[in-house]
Amino acid sequence: MQIKNLMSDTLITIDKDQNVCDGLRLMEKNRISRLPVVNTNENNEKELVGIIAEKDIATKLGSSKYGNLAPSHFHISTVMVKEIITADEAMGVPEAAKLMLEKNIGALPVVSNGELIGIITKSDFIDMCKGKAYEKILLEEIMSSELISVSSEDRLIHARRVILDSNIGRLLIDENNELAGILTSKDIARALISFRKHVPDNHKQAQIKNILVEEVMSRNVKTLSTNSSVADVAKAMLGTGYNGYPVVTEDDEVVGIVTQSDLLGLIVELEMND
Repeated sequence: MQIKNLMSDTLITIDKDQNVCDGLRLMEKNRISRLPVVNTNENNEKELVGIIAEKDIATKLGSSKYGNLAPSHFHISTVMVKEIITADEAMGVPEAAKLMLEKNIGALPVVSNGELIGIITKSDFIDMCKGKAYEKILLEEIMSSELISVSSEDRLIHARRVILDSNIGRLLIDENNELAGILTSKDIARALISFRKHVPDNHKQAQIKNILVEEVMSRNVKTLSTNSSVADVAKAMLGTGYNGYPVVTEDDEVVGIVTQSDLLGLIVELEMND
């Protein structure tokens, strides 16, 4: 199968001169986590100049480099990734999945004869994992057992740094050695935008250090059992829009986490060996 059969051809883009608040609103409205960034050239044509994800926004908004800059002054061009990796519409699905894993990216803009015609994200691959072959594979076989967590009493800027250093999209939140919540890049981005909007400039640098994880994290954590199948987690992800789930034993002990990247790795393994 070629990626043109799997990609989304309903292109939702953002102009490089809009601000990050516009970007987050657009992502939330359309239930997506990244946007191709365009610029209107001298011929009045829109050209692809970058891509922006929630994690990019969280990274820049929490950076001391940008100090007291208001969210409305954060142009997309300041935050976006400019080194774009694209894929031709004829590329095979397993090859695209492998490329995304190797480059550690969440999406590939799809081009035909140099023109942007669509985008394929990790989410677009998930439907493949509802097939019979995936019903036989349990989560304990593909989950990551490396659990990266922070305390609910930790500072948000510390959690942001852990996410960046670990190159992940979410953190498990620990309270008294129990799973109390989950914190995503989206949560951090929205919290930092709200903070910058409502705190006076002369207080920003000092007060941002006082935001705690417990003020931002999601407490209603959905989990899946080690005995759940890959098809089960695919259906759950498609139903909720969540990109990752903690994996627990029958005694509710957290032993792993399964993400869209884990499913992509399995697709590459199975589909490229057929």
